[in-house]
Amino acid sequence: MNYKPHDVYYKKAKEEGYRSRAAYKLIELQQRFRLMRPGDLVVDLGAAPGGWLQVAAKFVGFNGKVVGVDLQPIQAFRERNIALVHGDIMSDTIRRKIKELLGGPAHCVLSDLAPQLSGIRDADTARCLELNRMALTVATQLLEPGGIFLVKSFVNDELHAFTAEIKKFFRSVQRTRPEATRQASSEFYFYAKDFHLPADG
Repeated sequence: MNYKPHDVYYKKAKEEGYRSRAAYKLIELQQRFRLMRPGDLVVDLGAAPGGWLQVAAKFVGFNGKVVGVDLQPIQAFRERNIALVHGDIMSDTIRRKIKELLGGPAHCVLSDLAPQLSGIRDADTARCLELNRMALTVATQLLEPGGIFLVKSFVNDELHAFTAEIKKFFRSVQRTRPEATRQASSEFYFYAKDFHLPADG
């Protein structure tokens, strides 16, 4: 078993005040792809406990805004450019609330949504894909033309189909795996840029 709950990133997060070790994944991906810029409007799906929100808030600065959404309550932040929404991203009410808080189309939608793993591979894979598709649906409703979508996924047999779905809306799609990912994990991220609505949609 290679899983170490208190690994170097966990300890670093505690020392530097981040709420989760996942903060370092987003920092690395931001450095690699420049997902966010000062003044951007950003949505973080599956935001609890808030490590990604802390990182995103720093990169968008005082003139930007980050809206975090999760089924789990998230402890409030001192940063004024972070807004929180508690609820299901597939709820029309919740999506209206996100749009209200943003005040305009999102420049970037981040999704670190992940299922509670049951250990039953087929069931876990199906749930993961369901969450991926939910995140994609929300992103297509919130993003401005040319916007960016970053979504966590796991290695599975249906990736080709989901990749094709993303490519309907984004002109560039690639897979990437941050160094901060636990070695035993099969997770990776889709980085999709240049959002557009399909001609037939």
